[in-house]
Amino acid sequence: MTYQDIIYEIRGTAAWITINRPEKLNAFRALTCEELIHAIDRAGYDKSIAVIVLTGAGERAFCTGGDQSAHTSGGYDGRGTIGLPIEQLQSVIRDVPKPVIARVNGFAIGGGNVLVTCCDLAIAATSASFGQVGPRVGSVDPGFGTALLARIVGEKKAREMWFLCRRYSAEQALQMGLVNAVVPDVELDAEVERWCAQIEALSPTAIAIAKRSFNLDSESIRGISAMGMQALSLFYDTDESREGVQAFLEKRAPRFREPTKRP
Repeated sequence: MTYQDIIYEIRGTAAWITINRPEKLNAFRALTCEELIHAIDRAGYDKSIAVIVLTGAGERAFCTGGDQSAHTSGGYDGRGTIGLPIEQLQSVIRDVPKPVIARVNGFAIGGGNVLVTCCDLAIAATSASFGQVGPRVGSVDPGFGTALLARIVGEKKAREMWFLCRRYSAEQALQMGLVNAVVPDVELDAEVERWCAQIEALSPTAIAIAKRSFNLDSESIRGISAMGMQALSLFYDTDESREGVQAFLEKRAPRFREPTKRP
């Protein structure tokens, strides 16, 4: 497969997969997701690969979620319940028998924050920023982005992230357990490579079994996601959701509610 939206490279026994849309702050469209699924699956079952690193091109963003310019009425233009194969992308990260490390440089917002949530490990640069924005643009991740997030950062903090759409620093993400380590920007690659080297030295079968075991405890969330995505596909075809997308593209505050008429 020839990739357009991502870069696939091998560094020793690590496969580095980079979302290569820096002009869009590495927001993903349907093609990006398709390529990520292919690349992660390719690396996951390559016996010469010990670990997978997922990151974004440039210094500004790891990933900022779905590309709103590709979001039309009813969803995105591609396969998957909502026109983006998000369920398949999240599943392949969990299903491959190799650890997937999120190398977080810059913004990890919206769907980017969910990718960090789904990865097995996450190492962030000091400049990294995290948060959810779905309710601002008439969207939500009704599966791993909510239920798994709550298991990782706690129920109250996960609800705060979705209900208030605040931004969180790398240090705050570390304190809440969303990432494993925070290092200065200039040390990010070296730190990721150190973690990769430590994983390479360990039993791949033991790690694969451990990953399966961790996943089994939260596997019910996959069913929640499937049901939630069906509801989301219906939501995307409403005026409320369309207003969120249009407001984002027009760089204005959304008007989700009609002014209250009082007697």
